[in-house]
Amino acid sequence: MAAVPRIRQPRVAEIVASRLRDDILSGRLREGDVLPTQENLFTEFGVSPPALREAIHILEVDGLVSVRRGNVGGAVVHLPSADRTAHMISMVLQSRSSTPADVSGALMHLEPICAGMCAAREDRMTEVVPYLQAEIDRQEAQFENTSQYVPNARRFHEAMVSRCGNEPMILLIGSLELIWSAHESSVWSDEPDPMRHKTMRAALSDHHKMLTAIRDGNAERAVRLAQDHLAAARRTTLAFGRDRTIEAKLISNPDTR
Repeated sequence: MAAVPRIRQPRVAEIVASRLRDDILSGRLREGDVLPTQENLFTEFGVSPPALREAIHILEVDGLVSVRRGNVGGAVVHLPSADRTAHMISMVLQSRSSTPADVSGALMHLEPICAGMCAAREDRMTEVVPYLQAEIDRQEAQFENTSQYVPNARRFHEAMVSRCGNEPMILLIGSLELIWSAHESSVWSDEPDPMRHKTMRAALSDHHKMLTAIRDGNAERAVRLAQDHLAAARRTTLAFGRDRTIEAKLISNPDTR
């Protein structure tokens, strides 16, 4: 008779960490809150100081708290976010020698889906169009400021993903958007003449057309326009940055800000 595998009992620290993790993810503890003092946690959980310290360390590894030292010390709560996800994904991609072309290739398949989803939303006139219009207005207002054009243009793409209405896609595709945006900004900041006026005007025109398709509810056209626009942007950026690999340092770690 085969031996029945023993089920490992969770350690006390893991149980405490799980309880606190649930408090964070459920919203009972919010971004920027400080966990109760050790004395209060001792009373609440009835555990030893080493077990409590280990529980806090588990949450720190999860990225759900950061520990401050000194007179204003304590464990500060951090909610999961696209920024933190992007930072982790970028480290994984760098460890696998992935390139910006890989990220761009993924976005060429995924981002147009978001464009179509935005166009298909019944509430697009209130939940999508005003946000995309605001980003286009920003682009136009700062059009002559070349240093602001690339980040402003990326904000349009990030807004389109964030308004698609599907939280898993917003998180995953939004993280890839942040990684590509960081790479694109680094490429153009190294170029003496980053975006010629004609290229900038063509990109802005594409954004107008995509917004019109979304406003009209024409999902098929929105997808096609997004595909064409991304292909053009990919060619332009990778003409300068093709030999690079993903650099995690370009993605700011929110926990170190």
